Amino acid sequence: MVTYDRTGPVAVIGIDRPGAKHAIDRETAIELGDAWRRFDDDEDALVGVLTGDEETFSAGADLKEMDLEDGDDGWLGFTRMQVAKPTIAAVEGHCVAGGLEMALWCDLRVAGEGATFGCFERRFGVPLVDGGTQRLPRIVGRGRALEMILTGRPVDAAEAREWGLVNRVVDDGAALETAIELGERIAAFPQTTVRTDRAALYEGLGEPIEKGLQIEAWHGRRALETAVEGADRFAAGEGRHGDGIDDPVERHHERGRDADDRQDEKSG
Repeated sequence: MVTYDRTGPVAVIGIDRPGAKHAIDRETAIELGDAWRRFDDDEDALVGVLTGDEETFSAGADLKEMDLEDGDDGWLGFTRMQVAKPTIAAVEGHCVAGGLEMALWCDLRVAGEGATFGCFERRFGVPLVDGGTQRLPRIVGRGRALEMILTGRPVDAAEAREWGLVNRVVDDGAALETAIELGERIAAFPQTTVRTDRAALYEGLGEPIEKGLQIEAWHGRRALETAVEGADRFAAGEGRHGDGIDDPVERHHERGRDADDRQDEKSG
């Protein structure tokens, strides 16, 4: 039902119910929770990627089974869980209902250009109970979140990118590869400050700015040793002229799209 594979520092957690459009039943929810706890405990896994397959990310809760149970970690097994390391959703095809809520749980989202997002459970009166009402407006804003939640309409990948719901849109079939590349890029940075900055952002959400700055300062002090080490590396000549700042992941896929465009022009 759920797979766990390591690609270097990136752990790929796959929902494996293709006959049910990767819908989540009780057994799958339990396995998803176990997989994310395994990721959090896996010292060699620095970034986690959640995915379905090249056809579908997930249709959400399995309404044919209707056997999910609420628990401390949420109906889908992990959506109230907090992990200490970055997470990415690799989305192809439909990412709807609880599938959308699982993708929202992740820090970043990479989508194939044919991906579709939506609160399709609106048609059946199923409530959003795995973080959708709380995470969606924090990502896309209140008005857009309410539009998705109240109308249940589909949102394609291009519109999702425009709204900030998706961080990257890539060719269909390339979402997982891109998410892994992005994870490897994140994993290459000093992990102490990756995690303290991430924690400061989440803990400061919704707080008054004064409180948020206190949270940031507390986490920043935890990373001072790493900062000193980094300053020493800079002083020794590392990272001059912006080295390490550009995005090789985005550049790689831009080159691929440019090549496709040139081929299309020749064909035409």
